[in-house]
Amino acid sequence: MKKVCLVGCGTIGRQHAKTLVGKVELSFHSRTLASAQALSRQCGGGQVFAAYSEVLDSAVDAVLLSSPPDVHCRQVVSALAAGKGVLVEKPLCATEDDLAAIAAAAQPNALMMIAENYYYKPSLKLLKQIIEQGFIGQVQQATLGKCFTQQATGWKSGYGALLEGGIHFVAFGADLFAAAPQQVTAEFPGHRSGEPERHSIVRVEYASGAELVLHYAWDAFSLAKGTFQHARILGSEGRIVFECNGLYVLLRGRRKRLYFPGVGDLMGYEGMMRDFLQCLQEPGRQPYSDLARAQRDLGIVFTAYKGLS
Repeated sequence: MKKVCLVGCGTIGRQHAKTLVGKVELSFHSRTLASAQALSRQCGGGQVFAAYSEVLDSAVDAVLLSSPPDVHCRQVVSALAAGKGVLVEKPLCATEDDLAAIAAAAQPNALMMIAENYYYKPSLKLLKQIIEQGFIGQVQQATLGKCFTQQATGWKSGYGALLEGGIHFVAFGADLFAAAPQQVTAEFPGHRSGEPERHSIVRVEYASGAELVLHYAWDAFSLAKGTFQHARILGSEGRIVFECNGLYVLLRGRRKRLYFPGVGDLMGYEGMMRDFLQCLQEPGRQPYSDLARAQRDLGIVFTAYKGLS
């Protein structure tokens, strides 16, 4: 059984731990020893490391980094240098310099995976199949996102909503297009200079003339808390309307059909973890949520943020 150390034992760390219990030999490290010990007990036991350097000097095969983004670069680079596989929470990092440093440290056959569960959502897989089969013709525009009220607390309060939460929809939307973005523009309604943004509208243009429009907000009232908001993909011969979380997909084109893509793994966490575990078991195997896709997605965010004052 492969050995994985969970680094960061907060809310998302506990979620990952539940998924991995019984599938790998788990160990734990966190900013406070008490939180690592508590999660170890909840998971039925497992070694607890007092320092990250101890993790890297141990026999663990990989680290799962559920720590804040500002420490990701240091933790990822040192883990790769120690020969450990890496699964790091999104966003991979918060600056272009950190992204460049991680890219420089990555080796071709090393396991370097970003925990972007939206890549593994059944709704995204279905949408790509519909597009590839030509049921709506040539894609002209995709409009998606989520607007609701969310209070950013703790370390999350220091980051913009687009980077911390909207990155999911950036990944989802960008993966609908096979080509690289040609131009990115953005506006940030209600933004106050010197403060992290809480509302963004990002437009991504492609060489084909197609456009991706992303609308994401933490300052918008939503009675259903972001559920039952609709996204659309317009094609030359039809369109797709889908619930933003992936609950259902309605196709209107050469074929008319209502789909329910898969509530069993609606958010893609199980598919993501399967990919990670397969990569652990097969040295050299590369995950779908890889560094190249993270570079593309973060490139959109960082370019959008250059419009902030």
